[in-house]
Amino acid sequence: MRRADSQADSEREGRALTYEESMDSALYALAPRAKSRAELHAHLLKRGSDPEIAASVLDNLELQGLLNDLEFARIWSESRQRQKKLSKRTIAQELKVKGVAQDIIDEVLEEIDEDTEYQMAYTLAERKYRSCAHLDEEVIYRRVHSVLARKGFGHSLTQRIMKELLAS
Repeated sequence: MRRADSQADSEREGRALTYEESMDSALYALAPRAKSRAELHAHLLKRGSDPEIAASVLDNLELQGLLNDLEFARIWSESRQRQKKLSKRTIAQELKVKGVAQDIIDEVLEEIDEDTEYQMAYTLAERKYRSCAHLDEEVIYRRVHSVLARKGFGHSLTQRIMKELLAS
Protein backbone atom coordinates (compact mmCIF):
# COMPACT_ATOMS: atom_id res chain seq x y z
CA MET A 1 0.00 0.00 0.00
CA ARG A 2 1.26 3.47 -0.82
CA ARG A 3 2.11 5.91 1.97
CA ALA A 4 -0.64 8.35 0.96
CA ASP A 5 -3.27 5.56 0.98
CA SER A 6 -2.14 4.30 4.37
CA GLN A 7 -2.10 7.79 5.82
CA ALA A 8 -5.49 8.65 4.33
CA ASP A 9 -6.95 5.43 5.78
CA SER A 10 -5.68 6.21 9.27
CA GLU A 11 -7.02 9.77 9.06
CA ARG A 12 -10.44 8.49 7.94
CA GLU A 13 -10.52 5.90 10.72
CA GLY A 14 -9.77 8.63 13.26
CA ARG A 15 -6.75 6.83 14.68
CA ALA A 16 -3.40 8.44 15.29
CA LEU A 17 -0.64 7.88 12.78
CA THR A 18 1.95 5.27 13.67
CA TYR A 19 5.60 6.19 14.09
CA GLU A 20 6.39 4.97 10.56
CA GLU A 21 3.46 6.88 9.03
CA SER A 22 4.49 10.00 10.94
CA MET A 23 8.08 9.65 9.74
CA ASP A 24 6.88 9.20 6.14
CA SER A 25 4.66 12.26 6.45
CA ALA A 26 7.54 14.32 7.85
CA LEU A 27 9.92 13.22 5.09
CA TYR A 28 7.37 14.02 2.40
CA ALA A 29 6.81 17.44 3.99
CA LEU A 30 10.56 18.11 3.96
CA ALA A 31 10.98 17.13 0.31
CA PRO A 32 9.92 20.43 -1.35
CA ARG A 33 11.77 22.72 1.08
CA ALA A 34 13.38 22.79 4.50
CA LYS A 35 11.06 23.51 7.41
CA SER A 36 11.50 24.62 10.98
CA ARG A 37 10.89 22.17 13.81
CA ALA A 38 7.72 24.05 14.79
CA GLU A 39 6.36 23.97 11.21
CA LEU A 40 7.00 20.24 10.93
CA HIS A 41 5.51 19.60 14.37
CA ALA A 42 2.33 21.46 13.39
CA HIS A 43 2.23 19.49 10.11
CA LEU A 44 2.44 16.16 11.93
CA LEU A 45 -0.25 17.11 14.45
CA LYS A 46 -2.52 18.27 11.63
CA ARG A 47 -2.02 14.92 9.88
CA GLY A 48 -3.13 13.09 13.02
CA SER A 49 0.12 12.15 14.67
CA ASP A 50 0.20 11.75 18.44
CA PRO A 51 2.19 14.62 20.05
CA GLU A 52 4.65 12.17 21.66
CA ILE A 53 5.20 10.32 18.38
CA ALA A 54 5.61 13.64 16.55
CA ALA A 55 8.27 14.74 19.07
CA SER A 56 10.06 11.42 18.69
CA VAL A 57 10.04 11.71 14.88
CA LEU A 58 11.38 15.26 15.08
CA ASP A 59 14.13 14.23 17.48
CA ASN A 60 15.11 11.40 15.13
CA LEU A 61 15.18 13.76 12.13
CA GLU A 62 17.42 16.16 14.07
CA LEU A 63 19.81 13.32 14.94
CA GLN A 64 19.95 12.37 11.25
CA GLY A 65 20.70 15.98 10.34
CA LEU A 66 17.52 16.38 8.30
CA LEU A 67 15.99 18.94 10.66
CA ASN A 68 18.03 21.89 11.90
CA ASP A 69 16.44 25.24 12.81
CA LEU A 70 19.73 27.16 12.55
CA GLU A 71 20.42 25.88 9.03
CA PHE A 72 16.78 26.46 8.07
CA ALA A 73 16.95 30.06 9.32
CA ARG A 74 20.20 30.72 7.44
CA ILE A 75 18.83 29.30 4.20
CA TRP A 76 15.55 31.18 4.62
CA SER A 77 17.36 34.45 5.33
CA GLU A 78 19.70 34.14 2.34
CA SER A 79 16.86 33.20 0.04
CA ARG A 80 14.61 36.08 1.16
CA GLN A 81 17.46 38.58 0.80
CA ARG A 82 18.48 37.33 -2.63
CA GLN A 83 15.05 36.81 -4.17
CA LYS A 84 12.76 39.27 -2.39
CA LYS A 85 15.26 41.89 -1.18
CA LEU A 86 13.74 41.84 2.31
CA SER A 87 15.11 43.69 5.31
CA LYS A 88 16.39 42.11 8.51
CA ARG A 89 13.24 43.16 10.32
CA THR A 90 10.95 41.40 7.83
CA ILE A 91 13.09 38.27 7.79
CA ALA A 92 12.98 38.19 11.60
CA GLN A 93 9.18 38.43 11.56
CA GLU A 94 8.91 35.61 9.02
CA LEU A 95 11.22 33.35 11.03
CA LYS A 96 9.27 34.08 14.21
CA VAL A 97 6.02 33.09 12.46
CA LYS A 98 7.71 29.87 11.35
CA GLY A 99 8.46 29.06 14.99
CA VAL A 100 12.21 29.62 15.02
CA ALA A 101 13.63 30.45 18.47
CA GLN A 102 14.61 34.08 19.09
CA ASP A 103 18.25 33.24 19.85
CA ILE A 104 18.57 31.52 16.46
CA ILE A 105 16.90 34.48 14.75
CA ASP A 106 19.34 36.86 16.46
CA GLU A 107 22.32 34.74 15.40
CA VAL A 108 21.19 34.65 11.77
CA LEU A 109 20.47 38.39 11.68
CA GLU A 110 23.94 39.15 13.05
CA GLU A 111 25.34 37.51 9.91
CA ILE A 112 23.67 40.19 7.76
CA ASP A 113 25.92 43.21 7.84
CA GLU A 114 24.62 46.77 7.58
CA ASP A 115 26.43 47.47 4.31
CA THR A 116 24.81 44.50 2.60
CA GLU A 117 21.37 45.57 3.76
CA TYR A 118 22.02 49.17 2.71
CA GLN A 119 23.27 48.08 -0.72
CA MET A 120 20.22 45.88 -1.21
CA ALA A 121 17.87 48.75 -0.28
CA TYR A 122 19.77 51.21 -2.46
CA THR A 123 19.62 48.91 -5.51
CA LEU A 124 15.90 48.42 -5.00
CA ALA A 125 15.28 52.15 -4.56
CA GLU A 126 17.43 53.04 -7.56
CA ARG A 127 15.48 50.68 -9.79
CA LYS A 128 12.19 52.21 -8.66
CA TYR A 129 13.63 55.72 -8.98
CA ARG A 130 14.63 55.14 -12.59
CA SER A 131 11.15 53.92 -13.48
CA CYS A 132 9.49 57.07 -12.15
CA ALA A 133 12.23 59.71 -12.58
CA HIS A 134 10.07 61.68 -15.00
CA LEU A 135 7.46 62.35 -12.29
CA ASP A 136 7.27 65.09 -9.67
CA GLU A 137 9.82 64.79 -6.85
CA GLU A 138 7.10 64.32 -4.25
CA VAL A 139 5.58 61.42 -6.21
CA ILE A 140 9.01 59.85 -6.68
CA TYR A 141 9.68 60.08 -2.94
CA ARG A 142 6.32 58.52 -2.10
CA ARG A 143 6.79 55.62 -4.53
CA VAL A 144 10.35 54.83 -3.55
CA HIS A 145 9.48 55.14 0.13
CA SER A 146 6.53 52.76 -0.37
CA VAL A 147 8.67 50.12 -2.07
CA LEU A 148 11.26 50.19 0.70
CA ALA A 149 8.60 50.20 3.43
CA ARG A 150 6.91 47.12 1.92
CA LYS A 151 10.25 45.33 2.05
CA GLY A 152 10.63 46.27 5.72
CA PHE A 153 13.32 48.93 5.53
CA GLY A 154 13.17 51.70 8.14
CA HIS A 155 12.36 55.35 7.62
CA SER A 156 15.87 56.61 8.39
CA LEU A 157 17.43 54.31 5.79
CA THR A 158 14.82 55.40 3.27
CA GLN A 159 15.54 59.06 3.99
CA ARG A 160 19.27 58.55 3.53
CA ILE A 161 18.80 56.71 0.22
CA MET A 162 16.36 59.32 -1.08
CA LYS A 163 18.81 62.13 -0.36
CA GLU A 164 21.50 60.29 -2.29
CA LEU A 165 19.20 59.53 -5.22
CA LEU A 166 17.86 63.05 -5.49
CA ALA A 167 21.37 64.52 -5.22
CA SER A 168 22.64 62.48 -8.16
